[in-house]
Amino acid sequence: MSIIDAHHHVWDLAVRDQDWITGPEMAVLRRSFSVDDLRPSARAAAVTGTVLVQTVTVAAETPEMLALAASDPLVAAVVGWTDLTSPAVADEIARLRSGPGGAYLAGIRHQVQSEPDPDWLRRPEVIRGLRAVAAAGLCYDLVVLPHQIAAATYAAAAVPGLTLVLDHAGKPPIASGNVEPWAQAIRAFAARPNTVCKLSGLVTEAAPGGQPLAFAPFADVILGAFGAERLMFGSDWPVCLLACGYADVLGLARTLLAGLSDAERAAVFASTAARVYGLGTLAQVADGHQVSGGGSWLLPTKPSTRSSR
Repeated sequence: MSIIDAHHHVWDLAVRDQDWITGPEMAVLRRSFSVDDLRPSARAAAVTGTVLVQTVTVAAETPEMLALAASDPLVAAVVGWTDLTSPAVADEIARLRSGPGGAYLAGIRHQVQSEPDPDWLRRPEVIRGLRAVAAAGLCYDLVVLPHQIAAATYAAAAVPGLTLVLDHAGKPPIASGNVEPWAQAIRAFAARPNTVCKLSGLVTEAAPGGQPLAFAPFADVILGAFGAERLMFGSDWPVCLLACGYADVLGLARTLLAGLSDAERAAVFASTAARVYGLGTLAQVADGHQVSGGGSWLLPTKPSTRSSR
């Protein structure tokens, strides 16, 4: 079956710094990454399209990503950034959509995980901004820590016309093995019908050398809460390189989803992302019993920084 990678990044350090890439443990990421760097791994994995996601809260990044999507057939959609708290957020979204590659804008995201206020998503000005995102027909990607999921649930209830996409499953504490209270927060979030979750970013939340048994309880919670029709695969490349390679991320996902039916796996690996992000012809997923291109599910024993974007 074909695959849509619903979450990856690119950056060019010659254009702007990525100030979150600091310390020796992040050295593998301290270089530029382009779609051309991703392409061989994506081709080997039978990836037919990707969703390119913002990394920094810099307004200039989103038009650059949209122009890239317009010029590269691998990138099917962009999740960009704009200031949700600005009174002009609707005008800014309209400006982005009218510029080069604007038709590829599928969603907006903010680095909520970096906000010191756990209730940032409850703020009236943020809710107003989310309503503008919904009015534009876009999704909103959530990159939050477990203690911020409750506020995300509030936002989902406050803006029922908006699809909220939980990146990296809300960053579960896989390294500790403590499923609660993360699981309770996930179930409450998933109870809102306008929520979706990405099976992404898990490898950087695990301890070095993590095996499927470490991930399985968390995957079970995600699957039980959202079901395959509201779950989508994302590599979180190149951030995943802190723990393992692209094929290994896919191999882990394939292992965790082995108990699903062919139709359910097709949903997680392609059709959910195609539907949520409006990817048109990519919604037509090839039939098959196997997701090709997957590697080993055993993570290397090098240290993990448990970081994801």
